[in-house]
Amino acid sequence: MKLRSTYYQQEDVVKLASDLLGKVLVTKLNGKITSGIITETEAYNGICDKASHAFGGKRTTRTETMYAKGGISYIYLCYGIHYLFNIVTGKKNVPHAVLIRAIQPLQGLDLILQRRNAQKLSPKLCVGPGKVSSALNISTKQNAISLSGNSIWLEDDNININRSQILVGPRIGVDYAGEDAELPYRFLVKDYKI
Repeated sequence: MKLRSTYYQQEDVVKLASDLLGKVLVTKLNGKITSGIITETEAYNGICDKASHAFGGKRTTRTETMYAKGGISYIYLCYGIHYLFNIVTGKKNVPHAVLIRAIQPLQGLDLILQRRNAQKLSPKLCVGPGKVSSALNISTKQNAISLSGNSIWLEDDNININRSQILVGPRIGVDYAGEDAELPYRFLVKDYKI
């Protein structure tokens, strides 16, 4: 079942980042469907979070997407190489977002392997936010689109993640954020298999 737009408008971005584990991220691009079960996320807590692009109320052409009402994509190019897929959450003008860091491939396995230039499935095939976007064919062309539409959406397929399988810790690659780099905003399902 496709998640409703109200799901993304919850105010607690950290809780939402944890709740997204086990949801299914689906893309239908160029008529081809691929999907994966979300197994790792990171929360970015808006203007008070030094790791967030919107820290301090920063508004630029790129970050303006984060200020929209929750339920749209925020996709940007990192290091000029990797597209990173984020979900804008919360209310309008409250720039919260959740980065999707890893998925377990589900639908369109042949396409996912082709996009990842791989011969077979492996545990690390879609671990890392750039790999997620590559596997699902996500780029900045899909920035700021509704996750209630028919290009990119999330589903709740009643996949139950045992809470004892979830590791919580600091985010990756945000050392510039000082003490905020140590916040427990990263959620990871260990040893997940469907």
